[in-house]
Amino acid sequence: MTDIFSLILALTLNLLMAGIIVLWIYLPSEKDKAYVLTFFAFNISIFLVATLFSQVELSLGFGFGLFAVFSILRYRSDPLPVRELTYLFILMALPVINVVLLSEGLYLEAALANLAILGVFVIIEKALGFRYEARKTITYEKIDLIKPENYPELLADLRQRTGLPILRCEVGKIDFLHDVAEIKAYYKVEEHPHRGIRK
Repeated sequence: MTDIFSLILALTLNLLMAGIIVLWIYLPSEKDKAYVLTFFAFNISIFLVATLFSQVELSLGFGFGLFAVFSILRYRSDPLPVRELTYLFILMALPVINVVLLSEGLYLEAALANLAILGVFVIIEKALGFRYEARKTITYEKIDLIKPENYPELLADLRQRTGLPILRCEVGKIDFLHDVAEIKAYYKVEEHPHRGIRK
């Protein structure tokens, strides 16, 4: 991108969109600031990379390869939940869209693309008011309660011990040697008062 005006416009639009999506749409419903820095860091990094691609002769395959690596990145110590991955992917795609369209002088197309993305988030997250299920993986030692006939007792015990309004659960890996089982417990995010507890 050689036009400094287009660069400043793309950067301003990119940061404005990222701010609206993260601070106005994502954060009020999540109440957890853990991923805010991650979202903005990836957004501005991809913007700079996309700007570099527009100025330097690099192969298209290299560009798509780097973008693919970023898009499937997962932190080993704290894997991103699906919802956060969705936000991350959109915040990575936005700077690429803005740099490409604005560098070509396609201002109307850039505005429509940004409004379309923003509109989807506003409608789904704000207007429709969807409620999201969070998930916790629990190592559970009361092995007798994992039997299908004891499912109501299992749910009641999990609710009592975790303090979470658990709606359902799934029994995963079972370790009879140590008498423990891995259980995935699902609960409504909005119903849980301690929003700091992660999925």
